[in-house]
Amino acid sequence: MASIVSRPAWHRFTAAQRIARFMIYLMIVGAIAAAAQTIEIIPEFLADAPEQIADLVARMWPIDWHAYPTAVHQALIETIHIAALGTLLALVLALPIGVLAAHNLVPLIPLNLLAKLILVSSRSVNSLVWALLFVGVFGPGALAGTLAIAFRSIGFVGKLFGEALEETQRGPIEALAATGAPWRSVLTFGYWPQVKPAFWSIALFRFDINVRESAVLGLVGAGGIGMSLDAALNLFQWGRVALILVAILIIVIITEVAVTQIRKRTL
Repeated sequence: MASIVSRPAWHRFTAAQRIARFMIYLMIVGAIAAAAQTIEIIPEFLADAPEQIADLVARMWPIDWHAYPTAVHQALIETIHIAALGTLLALVLALPIGVLAAHNLVPLIPLNLLAKLILVSSRSVNSLVWALLFVGVFGPGALAGTLAIAFRSIGFVGKLFGEALEETQRGPIEALAATGAPWRSVLTFGYWPQVKPAFWSIALFRFDINVRESAVLGLVGAGGIGMSLDAALNLFQWGRVALILVAILIIVIITEVAVTQIRKRTL
């Protein structure tokens, strides 16, 4: 009678991998438990939250549509201007920094590190913090909001543009260099045609984000519809608050649709 040979059981993960996964899960649970204790969740407030939300919604109804021409329209237009000018300024400032961050264009490690430091510094500071800084320098208004949007966007645009430059194909660049083309021509006819779709996609995507961010910068005095929202909240004008929130939602949706259609038709 033939003997039955036992085969080793197959496991998806080794014992060391299972232990490592268990330790990671344990660390995540521990971090969540520590965070829950740090933020000091009050159960009474959680239980009362549905009633507070219902009361707030009741105060916001009916919506004060009559206040739009005098209190909302101009602030909404200013918000769009802040987003557009901030994005344009960010593109102008981010392009040379993105070029310096691309090692294949600028093979100098100190310059690459300096450019990446600028990009990281820009992304690490929230737009509201930038707005607070510029409000302190230039005073409240749209200028502070525009600069906050621009300086916040430099890191985003420059990083993605630099990565797009580093991913370009070497063939066209080497062909232009072999013909003796100057550096400017290599950049214009070798690199730019390859990164142009990525550049416009980044620019449109960042503008879409900036419209959302510029809507709240007014809460710290940086212009736009956020200032109208802050004034309405301070005066307990809940019908006007609802109107402003609806206006922000509509302009965000319109911007999203417009950016999507432009990308489909041009890229």
